[in-house]
Amino acid sequence: MDINCLIIVSIALAMDASAIALSIGINSSVKRYNKVVFAISFGFFQFLLSFLGIYFGVLFEHYITSIPNIIGGMIIAFTGVFMIKDGMEQKDQCLLLNPKMYLVLGISVSIDALVVGFTVFHHMEKFYMIVVSSVTIGIVTLFLSICAFFLSRYMRRIELISKYADYIGGIILLLFGLKMIFS
Repeated sequence: MDINCLIIVSIALAMDASAIALSIGINSSVKRYNKVVFAISFGFFQFLLSFLGIYFGVLFEHYITSIPNIIGGMIIAFTGVFMIKDGMEQKDQCLLLNPKMYLVLGISVSIDALVVGFTVFHHMEKFYMIVVSSVTIGIVTLFLSICAFFLSRYMRRIELISKYADYIGGIILLLFGLKMIFS
């Protein structure tokens, strides 16, 4: 696979992480530290799962296809429902500030990288190409997630978005999770 195709696939894989980053970033209780950790989590798990997908792709190509999208979609949709619920309860502690969420959302948005590794990149024979492809996917995801967090900072200044951040973020996650499940 040439570099242009790799960049295009990396951007496509990073779109879901960027959308999640945008919906997380509009929540005013999520601080800069949390955003950095989320971005690193998204980039790391995109790298790790794409690496595993590519590495084990030949063995599992025929057995795992749509199931990971369903699982990831369900996790993201449930997170959205919980964000909406948190918005209704007006608790002091935001669900997104729970340290487990870095892991849960990082893996959830990266399951598609595992599937792409299984199906698209499995033909790579040289180990260094597997590493280069996986690292590229992780770096592009990290970069686009950080860009989404910067964009959310400006979106949060809009009073309507700021006032209903939990609801908007929760609805976005819910819809995105449903899209993953049914696509």
